[in-house]
Amino acid sequence: MRRLCGSCHCGAVVFEFETTAPVPFMRCYCSICRKTAGGGGYAINILGTAASLRISRGAEAVQSYRAVKDKSLPKAEQTLCQDRFFCPTCASYLWAHSDDWPQWIYPYASAVDSELPPPASAACIMLDHAPAWADPRHTSTGGAELFGEYPPFSLEQWHRDHDAAV
Repeated sequence: MRRLCGSCHCGAVVFEFETTAPVPFMRCYCSICRKTAGGGGYAINILGTAASLRISRGAEAVQSYRAVKDKSLPKAEQTLCQDRFFCPTCASYLWAHSDDWPQWIYPYASAVDSELPPPASAACIMLDHAPAWADPRHTSTGGAELFGEYPPFSLEQWHRDHDAAV
């Protein structure tokens, strides 16, 4: 288990969490990640244990946005998915959490201040939802694995398969 620290850009929120899966290897191109935190057309989440999350500064300030899974559906058919937590002062996204997996949080790698190990390989997921300008299928992938939707493995499984779990 490894303890990582993170913060927002303005420093109003500081947090820490524990993880066994610290390698930022998976780039998500879904519209939620892309529009809420993905300046490069994607966001990179890592895996943390929800029970270990400690907010040492700014807990009262943290806000959340509950994303809609498929906004193209009529409003009555839309389902909510992950909560995205952010700093309302500087708008930095910090972590995501899903009711489907209450034991986990998904901190944005860009919010983590601790040194993260570089990935041996990358996985680009949800490419069926990526705009052409951000889709790595149209550019050099550098050996990344490409998936139209979710891959057939979890963040945790990838770390085990690549001997990257701590």
